[in-house]
Parts: sequence; C-alpha cells; structure tokens
Amino acid sequence: MTASAPRYMARFRCIAEACEDTCCAGLTVPISESRWSLLRQKVAGSPDEARVAALITPNPDGATGQQAGLLGKRADGHCAFLDETKLCSLQRRYGEAVLPDGCSVFPRVLTRWGVQVEMAGSLACPETARLCLLAEDALVREPVSEAQALRPQLARQVASGDDAWTAHADVVREAMLRLLARREVPFSARLYALGRMALDLGDFYFPGHAVTAASGDATQEPSRSAAARLADVLRTYDAEDTLHALRAQLEALELPGGPWAGICAAVLRSREAHVGSQRYLSLVRAVRASYGGADSAPDDAWRLHVTRRDALASLHGARVDQYFLNHALNHVLRHPFTEAPSLLNAVFLLVLRASVVRYVLLGHPAVAALLDTPGTPVATLDAAAVESFQLVAKHVEQAPQFLDFAQGLAGEGPETFARLLILVKGL
Repeated sequence: MTASAPRYMARFRCIAEACEDTCCAGLTVPISESRWSLLRQKVAGSPDEARVAALITPNPDGATGQQAGLLGKRADGHCAFLDETKLCSLQRRYGEAVLPDGCSVFPRVLTRWGVQVEMAGSLACPETARLCLLAEDALVREPVSEAQALRPQLARQVASGDDAWTAHADVVREAMLRLLARREVPFSARLYALGRMALDLGDFYFPGHAVTAASGDATQEPSRSAAARLADVLRTYDAEDTLHALRAQLEALELPGGPWAGICAAVLRSREAHVGSQRYLSLVRAVRASYGGADSAPDDAWRLHVTRRDALASLHGARVDQYFLNHALNHVLRHPFTEAPSLLNAVFLLVLRASVVRYVLLGHPAVAALLDTPGTPVATLDAAAVESFQLVAKHVEQAPQFLDFAQGLAGEGPETFARLLILVKGL
C-alpha cells in the first residue's frame, strides 16, 4: 500500500496528558464486534473484565458489525475508560489493538483515491490544529509509511462509478487546491473564484451525468467531450487574468453584512444546547459578548467585525491568511467533494465553515485585546487561532444539526451561488 499525507500529519504525535482538551469526551463511540471480542479476550481474568462487561453495552439501535457496541460515558461526558491522567486505561494496559476504530484512527481521516490512501487530519484535535495552522509548509503533501496510516482498511473509498463526477474527481480536486493556493489575490477572491468555477461546471459536471461516449454504452471509457469541456473550464480558472478579473468583480459588489453576522451567530447559538464542553461554551459566550451581547443587532456586529478584520489585517494579515488558507486546503483534502450533491454545494460548505471560524476568531477576547495593544506577541494570536479553529471543528463543523442547517441555507444552483457571495464578503 502507498499512502500520502500533508506534512503536518506526518509530523503529528499525540501529546496525551499535555493536551488542553481530550478526544475522549463528548462523543458516542461505537466498537466493532471484532474489537469488542479481542478486548474481552485481553481482559479475561483481570480486574478490568467486570468493567468492560459493565461499561460497553450492545448498541440500543440493534446495529451489528462496526457499530455493535457503545462505550460508556461518565456523568461529565468523558469516556468511562479515561483515567485520572487523561490517558486511555485500556490502551495503556492492553495496547492500541484493542481500541475501537474511531479511537485508534482519530485525528486521522483516511480516504482512498484509487489505490492511494490519503491521510488528512481533523482539526478537532488541538495538536493537529496547531501543526496545520501555524506552519507555512503544513499542507505540502508527501509519502508516509503504512504504519502511520494505522488502520488503512478503514479508509473511505471515493466512489469510482461510470459518471464524470467520479471519473474526473481527482482532476477537479487538484484544480481546487491550485486555485486556493493563488496568493496573488486575497483569500476571499480565491473562494469567490472557486464558487464561480463550480457554477460554470455545474451544467455538465454533477453526480450521475452521462460520462460515456456518444453511443451511451456505460461500459466505455469516460467521454472525451466531457473531459474536454472540463479541461477548458479548469484552464480558464488557472489563468492569471481570470483571477484578477474575478477579484475586481468581488470588490465591486456591495452587499449587506448583517446577514453574514446573523448566520454565524445563529450557527454558534444552535450548538450551545447540544454541547457540554465548558471550553466551547465559555468561548462562544465570550465571543457573543465581544460582539455586543445577545441583543446586539446583526448590522452592529457586522460593523464591529469589519473594523476588527481590517485592523488585524494591517497588523498580522499574512499570518491570518495562512490560518485560513491551511484550513481551506485541509478541508478539500479531508472532505471529498464527491460526497456533496454538487461541487457548488461543497464549496458553499467550505465557505460557511470558514465564515463561522472567522467570526469566532475576530470575537475571541484575546484578539480583541491584541487590537488594543498592537505590540502583543504573535504567539497570543496563534493561541487564539488554535483554540477558535479547534473548538469550531470539534463542536460545530461535523454536527448533524450544522450540516442540516448548511444544506438548507445553501439552496440549489444559482441560489447557492448568491448565498455564497454573502458569506465570501465577510471574509
């Protein structure tokens, strides 16, 4: 097996008890029949036998296979097997092999493109967030050893069907990564260009679109005409003139900012009742207070956001751009766009996630204080960024409620692009 990973994941090592958070809290963790059986064998006759029998229970939904059992949780939401030093008592005594798949692989995210296994990372882990956001070369992709991918058999497969959507997915993804990396224009202009590219591809590049030659035989190779049309559009967006023209279009657009602030605030507010993490709740409440409190009008929050955004750009613009570029590149690697109903929908979700974390970062108390004292070391900004990106990734980005909200907000086709414009203007 060959595997690859962005450089930050090749550098990743769990810092265990030194971590400011724990991945062993707030989640419902399933265990497969095979891992559950192995664990029972390992603990047989030990003091842990009764604990394992009591704290791992059959899935109440009746699921079998990969979802056969569920690990118990303490009253505070932490895993019942987490010890007083913030380490997994099962792993410490019996080794990595007994861990459920989710525990073993996290924060790694494994995807198989053809024969290649790719390992990206979840920024829900503070250490991966640090490594991803703070190093300029973090997203350089390189080969990694098979051992670093841990359980490659768990890699989700990018579907390889008979339509253009999957046949050309890797080509489209590489074009997305190239476009995001074009630093000669602002980050917001790159996202705008990405949305326009997705819109231009939308009439022929979507799931299920005929990909075969004129005969319509589904067993033939992908249609040359589809490939040619795709190549033409991607070539247009590789051109320097296109990117600068789109930047000018974006800068000329005058859109109200209140809806952007209102959307971001609503996303955070919707998660509060579902999250038990005091780190998350404390930050969200501090951010809300920073923008004027619960009764603040979205237009007022927007004006404050723009003032802070411009001030932070003048002080640490390159550093902030690096955070958001690395976040976006990682998003493209971590979330195959083929799982979305359209390329435009996938881009919309990327922009929505960037908007929410931008709102949080600019409302972070440490960032607000930094703007009042411009001599503050950049390490303070870095720490605020890691906390903002990590907590949003852990408690918002993958939550079913957020994904449902995003799908409803996006709408379809041109409507999606119009709503994407509102989000892009906030960045």
